[in-house]
Amino acid sequence: MTPATPGKGPKAVLVAAAGADWEAQALEHLAAGAPDVVLARRCVDLAELLATAGVGLASVALVSVTLPGLDADSVSVLRGAGVGVVVVSAPHELLDGDAERMRRLGVDHLLVSTELGSLLETVAAEGAEPSRASGSTGSRPAAPWLEGPEASPPGRVLAVWGPTGAPGRTTVAVGLAAEVADLGRDVLLVDADPYGGTVGQHLGVLDEASGLLGAARAANAGQADRLAGFARQVGPCLRVLTGLPRPDRWAEVRPTAFADVVEEAARVEALVVVDVGFSLEGDPVDPFGSSAPQRNQMTLAALERADEVLVVGAADPVGLARLARGLVELREVVPGLRPRVVVNRTRPSLGWSDREIQGMVEGFVTPLGVHFLPDDRAAADRALMAGKSLPECGESPLRTAMTALARAVLGEPVAPRAGRLRRRRAGRAR
Repeated sequence: MTPATPGKGPKAVLVAAAGADWEAQALEHLAAGAPDVVLARRCVDLAELLATAGVGLASVALVSVTLPGLDADSVSVLRGAGVGVVVVSAPHELLDGDAERMRRLGVDHLLVSTELGSLLETVAAEGAEPSRASGSTGSRPAAPWLEGPEASPPGRVLAVWGPTGAPGRTTVAVGLAAEVADLGRDVLLVDADPYGGTVGQHLGVLDEASGLLGAARAANAGQADRLAGFARQVGPCLRVLTGLPRPDRWAEVRPTAFADVVEEAARVEALVVVDVGFSLEGDPVDPFGSSAPQRNQMTLAALERADEVLVVGAADPVGLARLARGLVELREVVPGLRPRVVVNRTRPSLGWSDREIQGMVEGFVTPLGVHFLPDDRAAADRALMAGKSLPECGESPLRTAMTALARAVLGEPVAPRAGRLRRRRAGRAR
């Protein structure tokens, strides 16, 4: 059979009714629509539906709301194969919130089986959308439930990235989020490092259950609004979505679900800080169209979605060389990006000034700003050993620099802290 092309020729339909009573009636309506509508295949389960859609046999899938395994990821795979999705439910199967859940899954059309008289019109409308055929695997409309007059403006998403070599990405992400929260802004800190994040350890959160995995599973089931139940409150204005308990569990975070988690987080929080992994490499494209997740998908998705990207590099020669290469790679991944660069662990013994380092950075990118954090091992160790944030551990050179970074991110003027002024004046009095 020639693969169906949306908008051209007959609409080829796949049916996966999961034994629903309405299947026979639906088949009669499809037969009445010939030659404009044809039945391509009746699929016994989701696996057969996805496999058939992947070889281009249809442009529309007619699916039961009770089909086992139907989730955001499977809908995304169907859309990526150029197949629109129409979900049908018997009246007694339609639960409160099902329409909203379907929208969260990316389904545009939900029919009650008593409305099958409009099936042909719905199939024609769904199959006529050209974006279905051109989408890549994992594509879907961006947060359709966020549209409308009642939708609140999204918060900012800030991704914290840095090249390989442990330049201090998590230290900066945690410190920045804590300082912004200390300034009275609501912040959600998301640990999205696919190689095993340590945000929880930095803040003394010893959850056995991963907040990220729980939120991703809920989003994949069309329940991204349950995000608040998976985030830990660690301060009056700071919440944390803990990361993977083991690096090998990265595959459990489906790409579509992670995108929904970030979108939902931006909807409910003023600022979302996402600590991502170091690698920008994309996995090889599967010629057979496999929907398997990619390890670096969370990192790439966060960088592409972010309103601002902080790039963290170490101040030593090796760290600066990696930072330079990383800025070039990042520009290839997100063209046109103007990152904010943070040079971590600066110290006089390295022998070059902040101005010289800034000049090097500006030779590779036009940054929003270049910020310098001192090599304050005492303050960093004190916070890490206590499982506390920098604001909880009192004043230090590192905290002063982190506060200045937080104010720059928020677009606020940098002002000296009253506590430091008092100490200076007391010193002069002596």
